[in-house]
Order: sequence, then C-alpha cells, then structure tokens
Amino acid sequence: MLIKFLVTILTNKIHFVYLPIFVKSKQSKLKTIGTILRELRETKGLLLREVGAELSLDPTILSKIERDERMPTREQVKALSDFYKEQKNDVIIAWLSDKLAYEVQDEDLALQAMKVAEEKVKYNIKHK
Repeated sequence: MLIKFLVTILTNKIHFVYLPIFVKSKQSKLKTIGTILRELRETKGLLLREVGAELSLDPTILSKIERDERMPTREQVKALSDFYKEQKNDVIIAWLSDKLAYEVQDEDLALQAMKVAEEKVKYNIKHK
C-alpha cells in the first residue's frame, strides 16, 4: 500500500512523495505462507539464493514454497521464522492456517469442525 505524503522543499514548492507502509487488514490474514515469505524476502531486498544459502535450503524448493506449489515442512518453517525474526509469528500463523484450510477445504462441515477444534485448543491450553 502506498501513502501520499506532502513534502515542502526550501523553495516552498509542494511535492508529493509516495512511501510504502504496511497495514494489517483482513486481507493480510488471507495471504498464504508463500506470499508472506516472498514479501518478507523482497522487502529485505534478498534473492532466493541468498535466503537459501543462509538457511541451507535449496533455492528451487524455496521458490516452490513462495509460489505455493509446495508446503514447507515444520523444520523449514522454524528456520524461516527464525530468519524473519520480526515477523516470526506471522510466518508460523500463515503456515498453520494454510495447513488447516487445506486439510478441511473440501469438507461440508469444515467451519463447524474448525469451531469445535478452536474450543478444544482453548480447553487444552487452559488445562495443561
């Protein structure tokens, strides 16, 4: 998203500068793990091979993950979330939500089942 900022120069002329900002919206929750990882990598100005080298992850596999052609493993998500420290929770949440959505997407009672699962998770957390 771009926001227009008004900038006045010493000559008192008005100029508009567009600066990127990140705004969390309902649509950001709908982004896949691949989309989020690609945006994080591009925001940092990194190439696939640079991230791959840092994490000992084949850039081809990373590319498939970013294009949502492959779901990352738990170990890959751990490495990626540690790499993108500031957005660690966003990476993990996107991965988990993608896994859940994929698993139940063809089920007629998916939404009801997810609500029951939510209650079970809350109960299990409370009674640990």
